[in-house]
Amino acid sequence: MRMLVRGGLVIDTAPTVVVRPETDVLIEDGRIAAVGPGLVADDAEVIDARGRIVLPGFVDTHRHVWQTALRGIGADGDLGYYFDRVMQAHGTRYRAEDVAASNLVGALECLDGGITTVQDYSHVQGSAEFAEAAVDALDRSGIRAVFGFGPSPLAGGAVDPDGLRRILGRVSGRIGVAVASIGPAYAPFEIVEADWALAAELGMPVVTHIDSSEVTPAPIAGLRDAGLLRPDTLYVHCNNLSEAELKLIAESGASVSATPAVESRLEMGGPITARLKAAGVGVGLGIDTVTSGAGDMFSVMQQVLALGHRSFTAAEVLQLATVGGARALGFTDVGSLAVGNQADLIVLRGTDLNLAGGWQDPVATVVTSGHPGNVETVLVGGTPVKRVGQVVSTSLPAALDALTESAAYLTARAAS
Repeated sequence: MRMLVRGGLVIDTAPTVVVRPETDVLIEDGRIAAVGPGLVADDAEVIDARGRIVLPGFVDTHRHVWQTALRGIGADGDLGYYFDRVMQAHGTRYRAEDVAASNLVGALECLDGGITTVQDYSHVQGSAEFAEAAVDALDRSGIRAVFGFGPSPLAGGAVDPDGLRRILGRVSGRIGVAVASIGPAYAPFEIVEADWALAAELGMPVVTHIDSSEVTPAPIAGLRDAGLLRPDTLYVHCNNLSEAELKLIAESGASVSATPAVESRLEMGGPITARLKAAGVGVGLGIDTVTSGAGDMFSVMQQVLALGHRSFTAAEVLQLATVGGARALGFTDVGSLAVGNQADLIVLRGTDLNLAGGWQDPVATVVTSGHPGNVETVLVGGTPVKRVGQVVSTSLPAALDALTESAAYLTARAAS
């Protein structure tokens, strides 16, 4: 299958951010075959991108997709409120069908806003059926995902090896799996060692929330002392870590997912992105949870730029949202429009009113002024998942109905 995205203003992100006016992108068998002006592909399906902006799809490095049915309920609370209201009052009442409904609509929301890859940290595993429902929904949506399999921090415990192996037997293609450990900031160290050993045995990455506390003031140093620092680890948040801890992460080759909007809203500590850059840590951006913030990458990029105290240019922020996130998740063929990469890309209407006049600096215009409504077309692996401003999913009406039913059930149960 061949496809030609014709005549757009192409923004690429690696190794540096470049802008190429009136440029074509040729796609063959789901990968980028050529980028340049006037490409010839007589037998290709053509997407007319004139007057439009073409760029790599966004990469969301941390999101609890299962919380889609709880949108907005934590916006007025801090982290303690989040644990009490979201995790305890609602999360403990989830059924497998609620996970399925949230994951499908949440993944479609990602695609609608130009997020083509998501790391789904799924810590709502009441049973193996929960994980299967989540993974199946991600697969149905058409998104590229890294599914983080792990227990709720309320229940504690190590990642279930049998459940993890069961999920590994169900995934392929666009869906990968990571060990989602409770981690050294929240669990006894024997649990941490068991999770890291399981990941090493299966050759899988680890993703974990992490911060310092009175009980665990230096969690990264603890991992170092146990010989558990490894490059294929994604640490989430890290707002309260010391400079010495951040340096250890950088030296290990691991990365951090920063979720600035939710970190600020839940009062998790000061902005972390500028400190991570100064420490030399690889950084990706994440949404975290729609219970406390918006679900799109445009708003997160704008938050980073606003809170970065001029530590980042607009181009650097765009890299964090694309190729930076891809590297943080271990992808080498996602996040840029390099020839040979997966054809994960988005097309924005450059003539929309909020982008009008932005052709002098289209990168800054996208970062400062873009929103999901500008996203006209989205491809994942060369397959259209959004066309002419509409998500391509025959299951969308049924998915929205299922989410409505799920939200009503959860609200009623939490109130009883």
